[in-house]
Amino acid sequence: MAKPELTIETTTLWDYPSQHYSKRLEKLHRDFEGATPAYIIWNLLERYTRPKDLVVDPMCGSGTTLDVARELGRRALGYDLAPTRKDIFRADARKLPLEDGKADFVFIDPPYSTHIKYSGLPECIGELSAREGEYFAAMRDVIREADRVLRFGRFMALYVSDSFEKGKPFAPIGFSLFSILQEFFTPVDIIAVKRHNVKLKKKHWHRAAIEHNYFLRGFHYLFVMYKLKDKNKFVIADRRSQDEVRRHIQLYN
Repeated sequence: MAKPELTIETTTLWDYPSQHYSKRLEKLHRDFEGATPAYIIWNLLERYTRPKDLVVDPMCGSGTTLDVARELGRRALGYDLAPTRKDIFRADARKLPLEDGKADFVFIDPPYSTHIKYSGLPECIGELSAREGEYFAAMRDVIREADRVLRFGRFMALYVSDSFEKGKPFAPIGFSLFSILQEFFTPVDIIAVKRHNVKLKKKHWHRAAIEHNYFLRGFHYLFVMYKLKDKNKFVIADRRSQDEVRRHIQLYN
């Protein structure tokens, strides 16, 4: 399938049939289950950062955020409990080795309960079920830490999906995490990103969904938030480079 052209998204429904926009990124991240689509990082950074800004990913996984940020001339720091490469620092997202107010953008792609096998470490949030309060208590600490390291007048984003397992209660992870985000940040927008999970291409998964009367997860939430300096004054600064803005506008002329 042909890769979509790299363009700024203008609606709140995003659809990327392929995970990454270049063969280099595909090669780097193809063996990592649950890697964040590079298209998403690219769009976020083009909209909410400018060249030389510091981008921080506290749950860095395979490092997609780092690669896209550096391609766009942004600085980047990545942390993970189980680093997959040398430029990702080992750290818990709840306690980052970073000073207050250093980041210009924070991106978080957390575990969505226990669907994927993560590090197996006892302190790993991916070992916690989203049907229990401990998961959301841990994620509140992650979001609080993102607030600590983010500068005032800057943006952050969180990418997540809900969880459903047959025979268990539905877990609306997205709504719950959005509620926590609002404790620290001001909402900018909510984007739905269509899922292209391999399971969704298999007919037996769809047959089972009909037979047992449930839905397969068809989208991710992408919550975009802003850190106001004065919560009594709703002013959101435009962080974009005007040269980049003009370049994107020309595509629609």
